Amino acid sequence: MEDNKMTMPTKYEPQRIEKGRYQWWLDGKFFEANNDPDKEPYTIVIPPPNVTGRLHLGHAWDTTLQDILTRMKRMQGYDVLWLPGMDHAGIATQAKVEEKLREEGTSRYDLGREKFVEETWKWKEEYADFIRQQWAKLGLGLDYSRERFTLDEGLSKAVREVFVKLYKKGLIYRGEYIINWDPVTKTAISDIEVIHKDVQGAFYHMHYPLADGTGAIEVATTRPETMLGDTAVAVHPDDERYQHLIGKTVLLPIVGREIPIVADDYVDKDFGSGAVKITPAHDPNDFEIGNRHNLERVLVMNEDGTMNGNAGKYQGMDRFDCRKQIIKDLQDQGVLFQIEDHMHSVGHSERSGAVVEPYLSTQWFVNMQPLADQALELQKQEEKVNFVPDRFEKTYLRWMENIRDWCISRQLWWGHRIPAWYHKETGEVYVGNEAPADEENWEQDQDVLDTWFSSALWPFSTMGWPDPNAEDFQRYYPNNALVTGYDIIFFWVSRMIFQGIEFTGKRPFNDVLIHGLIRAEDGRKMSKSLGNGVDPMDVIDQYGADSLRYFLATGSSPGQDLRFSMEKIESIWNFANKIWNASRFALMNMDGLKQEEIDLTGEKNVADKWILTRLNDTIDTVTKLADKYEFGEVGRALYNFIWDDLCDWYIEMAKLPLYGEDEAAKKTTRSVLAYVLDNTMRLIHPFMPFISEEIWQNLPHEGKSITVAAWPTVNEQFTDNQAAGEMKLLMDIIRAVRNIRAEVNTPMSKQIKLMLKAKDEETLAALEKNKSFIEKFCNPEELIISTDMKTPEKSMTAVVTGVELFLPLAGLINIDEEIKRLEKEWEKWNKEVERVQKKLSNEKFTSKAPEAVVEEERAKEKDYVVKRSIVEERMKELKNI
Repeated sequence: MEDNKMTMPTKYEPQRIEKGRYQWWLDGKFFEANNDPDKEPYTIVIPPPNVTGRLHLGHAWDTTLQDILTRMKRMQGYDVLWLPGMDHAGIATQAKVEEKLREEGTSRYDLGREKFVEETWKWKEEYADFIRQQWAKLGLGLDYSRERFTLDEGLSKAVREVFVKLYKKGLIYRGEYIINWDPVTKTAISDIEVIHKDVQGAFYHMHYPLADGTGAIEVATTRPETMLGDTAVAVHPDDERYQHLIGKTVLLPIVGREIPIVADDYVDKDFGSGAVKITPAHDPNDFEIGNRHNLERVLVMNEDGTMNGNAGKYQGMDRFDCRKQIIKDLQDQGVLFQIEDHMHSVGHSERSGAVVEPYLSTQWFVNMQPLADQALELQKQEEKVNFVPDRFEKTYLRWMENIRDWCISRQLWWGHRIPAWYHKETGEVYVGNEAPADEENWEQDQDVLDTWFSSALWPFSTMGWPDPNAEDFQRYYPNNALVTGYDIIFFWVSRMIFQGIEFTGKRPFNDVLIHGLIRAEDGRKMSKSLGNGVDPMDVIDQYGADSLRYFLATGSSPGQDLRFSMEKIESIWNFANKIWNASRFALMNMDGLKQEEIDLTGEKNVADKWILTRLNDTIDTVTKLADKYEFGEVGRALYNFIWDDLCDWYIEMAKLPLYGEDEAAKKTTRSVLAYVLDNTMRLIHPFMPFISEEIWQNLPHEGKSITVAAWPTVNEQFTDNQAAGEMKLLMDIIRAVRNIRAEVNTPMSKQIKLMLKAKDEETLAALEKNKSFIEKFCNPEELIISTDMKTPEKSMTAVVTGVELFLPLAGLINIDEEIKRLEKEWEKWNKEVERVQKKLSNEKFTSKAPEAVVEEERAKEKDYVVKRSIVEERMKELKNI
């Protein structure tokens, strides 16, 4: 609080309080890890966003969760490193830059490799600035002094080190294999970059004539254009229909090439005709069959999806145009005798949308089995990677158990150039961290590495590895947590784990917190084509970062998708506004209270004791739930405490002493308000950093910023369960009176007679002690409290635990309507009695539930039975009037 004066404006305006605050945090270096040996380190590395464009809502969700964790841990006294950075994103960024060049009337080939890479670096700098501005707008507590990029020199060194070590270990190899080829971007892509879509196609049934003229063999295909590359027909060795044909040859229609009939166990003799055409250069299964039978590999397509010289007269045609022409030509020749409709799954490139072509190509691969085995073994150890929710561990394990070799080379210019050189004369291959000494005699491989190859090293390459003595690597690795969506468990999480184990001998992170996808309000996926995307920066401009963050953090449970709702964000803005107004009221009534003047030793009333007890409960609940990553439940706990307990009840009750004449009571209430508000702002700070900092700066406090203030802890001396029980009784009475007044349309301003019948002397004493609150909030002209009173005639009644309420309302009550109301109330309590009795009569529940839970249900049964009988008695009395 500046000069002991409140500086909070009347109105809550998020744009005003957020402006400049982030830079103030950065200037104060509150987010920088400090290598303090007295503090335990806590590390998260940001999942690096691609420098392809601006951040979307998914990024906002992901980073908000990380910010909550790191802000909370920082307040709990950890030396927190939240490391920022971005991914060069290979194919995705190159596609964006090429699109930009096309709009300018040029291409990467016009520029050449060096100039194109320069252009792409310019793109990177421009979009990295956008991303940093968005991080700032979200309020992310990142340590920019350690920001990294997957193509910076340190990470490039790590990539080369990993490639060379894996190569020398025999785990990286180069070979000719069938890979997934994207004919639009003209590069290989990995299996998990292929999206399979159901497409209406056809099975084309053909007769391949036997070369000796004795007949024909039936085959079928969904891709007739590939038949030009057929080098065999295969049948099952045990198929009696074809045993006499094994070793014979057929004439390949159109081409006229003689190809053998081979026997192979791969063939399913019960599917179709039991004979399949073999195209080793265009199908992964055919490739394996071709290897087993030493078949020629005939590639019939170019890299752009057009037919090549091996396609004969179809050379130069697009692959799908070729398909149409071949179908016509085969029909004309009488070879194609049936076209059968067939819905089948067709792979499409995640990046370009093009139909992926299985394509024979020389590429670099990682031999995955040894790496996968290590990763699987780790999950059997105590120091395994913990998935939250744990069901996603099965998803991860399933993929690792069915691993295939990873094609890591990409035919791109933007990325980590493969550290392999070929001798210009001998063709010898050299792999190393640096170029060969006589570099002029060698030519470096033109390809770059898959972008996931470098991002798989992110948890440790960002820390200074491969230098094993790097200070950050020694202190901050392994990471404590990774926060990411379930959609990249295969792409990224799995690869970080097996590379982390291989190169550091440790799991790369302790926990993986998995969240879902953000969907539109109707549950559909957000996409440009549907026009239902939402820019998080637009939401912040309208409602502030705090409202968006709170919605994202508390709107779902771990692993679940989140439906975006502007209406919910607006309601959270109302919640923030409530916090603002309540805090402002409290500060106005603190009368310039200083930190050293806060005194909680004085006599406290029931409301003071209750709010301090509820604060303790909330601190305990929030801390435990946050440690389990249950942020949705944390949000509910905070909302209920702040809105209901603090704002609607305590602050209203605090007006009694604050507006009264008792100076000691005023001082105590001001101190309680200051203490509770201070701790409340700390609790909500990780979720709503801007408003909490603004309010905290106006409160009496020690320290520069709430970002480095201590996390609240439970103070046992402030837990008073008796006061909490008394307060609950008061709240129940006040609610009951308000409900009755509403039923008979009697405003609070009109005084009424109120009679309270306590069930015992203890309850009576509590009512007498706290009668000033009953008088204030029930507004009785006469208040009678007793354990023994005659039920007044023609009165409204209510039952709360321990007390019967009577409100004689002569002239205002309709007895018939009151009996109907009591009948409804009786039904309510009867249902509760039946429900709890059914539960208690269930032997499974009573034998398996914890004893405390069973006892709680028995106490409920007792309470509900008493309430039901009281209502019964009251109905009888009214019916006898």
